[in-house]
Amino acid sequence: MPVKGVAQPPEYHPEGDVWVHTLVMLENLQPGTPATLAWAVLFHDVGKPPTFMPVEETGDRIRFDGHAEIGARMAAAICRRLRFSVDETEQIESLVANHLRFKDVFQMRPATLKRFVRLPKFEEEHLPLHRLDCLASHGNLDAYDFVQRFLRDTPAEEVRPTRLVTGEDLKAMGFRPGPVFKEILQAVEEAQLEGSLIKREDALDFVRRQYQKEG
Repeated sequence: MPVKGVAQPPEYHPEGDVWVHTLVMLENLQPGTPATLAWAVLFHDVGKPPTFMPVEETGDRIRFDGHAEIGARMAAAICRRLRFSVDETEQIESLVANHLRFKDVFQMRPATLKRFVRLPKFEEEHLPLHRLDCLASHGNLDAYDFVQRFLRDTPAEEVRPTRLVTGEDLKAMGFRPGPVFKEILQAVEEAQLEGSLIKREDALDFVRRQYQKEG
């Protein structure tokens, strides 16, 4: 990874370049850290070199637009070359792809935040990766603390609620199995996670109002 000498905005990364930042994170890993988390630490900023934009180009500060998405693809490719399992590769790719989303948690809609914390191994790996990232740079743990409070204060049944409407319900209502099933079920879940649909009867009425049965 050509990360040595790749400068970062000092207001966010007083520790130094991407190489130094990654080394600090690796040094802060604790014994017993899951291997996928350790690899994600190593790869989380691999997308910065190809997305580097200097101050002269941006007009304000160094930027790495899209580095999480590009880094996730690069990390997945490396994992495949190293013959990691499919599950390991997918988890490392997810960790890299989502590591910047923590900056948006304060503005996320309830449904978006609930889906975010439902990522596989969120508390075991996504949260620790974010904490390591912060402690190796600006040191601001506000987003980490916010998510911790959300997880502590939000009942599990609100984060992963039982479906109000199923595919069998849709068939009973006259809908044909197909792409519309996914669309309807996602719309109902979205409203459920937002708190606007709570009862099964209301969800069924929502489907009747919003969707036209196929002939």
